[in-house]
Amino acid sequence: MLSWSIEETRGRLNVLAISQPTLDPLIPGGSELLAYVDATLSGDDIATARNAVVAAISPEAAVDAAAVTGNFEMMNRIADGVGMPVGGGTRQRMRQIITDLQLDRFPHA
Repeated sequence: MLSWSIEETRGRLNVLAISQPTLDPLIPGGSELLAYVDATLSGDDIATARNAVVAAISPEAAVDAAAVTGNFEMMNRIADGVGMPVGGGTRQRMRQIITDLQLDRFPHA
């Protein structure tokens, strides 16, 4: 979804910021959004992270961020729960991102 929106808006995204938080993700509120996702998944200080997203990009955008985070978490749990493999075509299309984020180190990547 993010890659599609970046293409549609002709924006820029530094995908390496996902795994290297010291890097600028190059999107408005990107650092705050990454911190919000991390806080949501860890359960640590979600309120502070949410407030930072609200301040950085707006209350409405924070609601969207929460919805997207929840939806991805749900989809990943369902896929993991049913043992759904990642298809070879997807892996090939995502090869550069898999390499950049060093996802090959995980057995499922």
